[in-house]
Formats: sequence, structure tokens, C-alpha cells
Amino acid sequence: MKKLYNYFFFNTLILSTLISISTISWFTAWIGLEINLLSMIPLIKTHKNKYSTEASIKYFIVQAMASALLLFSILLFMNSTYNHLIFPSNISMMINTALMLKMGAAPFHFWLPEVISGINWNMAFILLTWQKIAPMILLFYSIYVSMFLSIIIIMSSIISGIQGLNQMCLRKIMAYSSINHISWMISSMISSLNTWIYYFFIYCIINFNIMSILYIYKIFYINQLNKLFSDNKKTKIMFMMNFLSLGGLPPFLGFLPKWISIHMLIKNNFMSLSFLLIIFSLISLYFYTRLMLSSLSMKKNESITTMFKTSNLMHLSINFIALLSLFSCMFLTKMF
Repeated sequence: MKKLYNYFFFNTLILSTLISISTISWFTAWIGLEINLLSMIPLIKTHKNKYSTEASIKYFIVQAMASALLLFSILLFMNSTYNHLIFPSNISMMINTALMLKMGAAPFHFWLPEVISGINWNMAFILLTWQKIAPMILLFYSIYVSMFLSIIIIMSSIISGIQGLNQMCLRKIMAYSSINHISWMISSMISSLNTWIYYFFIYCIINFNIMSILYIYKIFYINQLNKLFSDNKKTKIMFMMNFLSLGGLPPFLGFLPKWISIHMLIKNNFMSLSFLLIIFSLISLYFYTRLMLSSLSMKKNESITTMFKTSNLMHLSINFIALLSLFSCMFLTKMF
């Protein structure tokens, strides 16, 4: 019964996203986002504990606020087609604000780390990847390159790097990493939708590699990583490679979409924005590196040990995907 329950809401989650990104009506897109919200809440509450309940309530309140603002903006937009009292740029800024609140871009990110810290790795992966598709595509439809959008991009890059520095919870670190990548995704979207699709696809692959390892070994905090590092050397190397790839360190795969985004920004005369993104991404790369070094230098008795059983096939599949994501960089550069 529980599997049927999850299967139903997971299907409606996918369907609602497809409705939002394929419609030509803003009102239908809003309906799709509401169905998406109603499908996500039961999935978050799959594990009945106080943390998932708290996370689902926070998620519902924030998404409801964003939906109300989006609906109000859509009504203003429909009204502006009959009279020209409201400038389209103002409506575009309101729509952008609602969509950025939904996806968790800074300074509207206050809810994302708190929600992520209360759910399991499966739902965290969905929230950090799939749940960004509909708001991002709708943002592309309403995008208006202005000072407001540039401020959002820069703030997402700065705040995610600074607030991620003192975190011990890996779920919160992944949330702040997601906020940082939102700034890069919006920047790539300014250039073209294809650049964003490419960036998002690689981001999903890297996130899947990292979260699969953390899910299998039931790791939620930095001081649990020592157990992973001391027990399996191959997984340790692959995990470190994927984390550095998430930070965009060359020659790993995560560097490639950032390099393409920078190339497209410079091509479209966004020199200052690309320079600031490069500078502030170093902060994120620093806390990824610090996380790895602190885990490696930790003594065995300082770690929180967890019991786990994994198959060789699972290890093989994770290592294969990680290696594929590492060496794909040299082949994919020929495409651009």
C-alpha cells in the first residue's frame, strides 16, 4: 500500500512539472505548480518523524506564499494586456521573485537548508534537482535581464559560499551548494536555454553520484565521513572526485558547464558578472576542499560509526558512474 501511495504521488509530481513547462498559459503553469506542491508534501512525509513533519510544513508555507505572489503577478499581467498602467518590467520582476522563492535562490533561500536537513537523501535529491525544472523554465519565459536579476545571481553566489563554511550537516552543505549552482544556472539561462539544459544535466549527474554514496552509507554529518573513508578506499576517491567536480575544479566534469557558461556570458558582454561568479565560486570550492581535508584528518574514534551492508554490484555501479562523470569532460569539450 505504501509503495502504491508513493508511486501515485511520484507520477503526479512528474506530470505536474510537464504541465508547467509545456503550457502556453501562465494560469495553467500555476496550476501545474500547485499540483506539484500537493504531490511533494506526502512524499516528504513518507518517513513519519518530527523532522519530516516540520520540513513538510515549512515547505508548504513557503511554496504557498510563492504561489500566491505568482498568481497575483499573473493577474496583473493579464490586466496589463488591456491597459498599459503597469510596465511589463515590473510584472516580470514580481514573477521572477515568486519563481526564485520557489527554487530557493538567495536572498529567498532561508527555507531550503532547513527543509533539506529534515528529509532523507532520496527526497533531498528530488528537491535539489527535479523541483527546480519548472521554476527555471518559467523563469526563462519571463526573464528580464536587469540589475535585479544580476543582484540575485551575485547574492546567491556570495551567501551560499559564506553560509556553507561552518556547516557540519551534509544535507545543509548540499543545499548551500544548490543555491550556488542556481546562480550559475540563471547566468547560463541568460545566454541560452541549451546552455542551461547542459549545465542542469551535469549538475544532476554529480548530485546523484554524491547522494547515492551518502544514502547507501547512511551518512548525514561530516564526522561520519571518516567511516566511509577508512572502510572503502575506492569509494573514498570517487566521493572526493565528485565533491571537487561539484565545486567546478578542473579537469573534473563540473568544470565544463561553468566554463561554457563563462564563455557564453563573455560572448554576450556580461564581463563583470562572469568575473564576480568566478571569484565567489572560489569560496564554495574552499569549503568543499576543507570538508574533504577535515574528514581525512579526523581520527577513527572521533567519527560516528553506522552499520551498513552494501553489495558489490552497488559499489561497482557507483564507481562506474563516478568515473564516467570524471572522464566525460575530455570528450564533451569537442561539442563546444
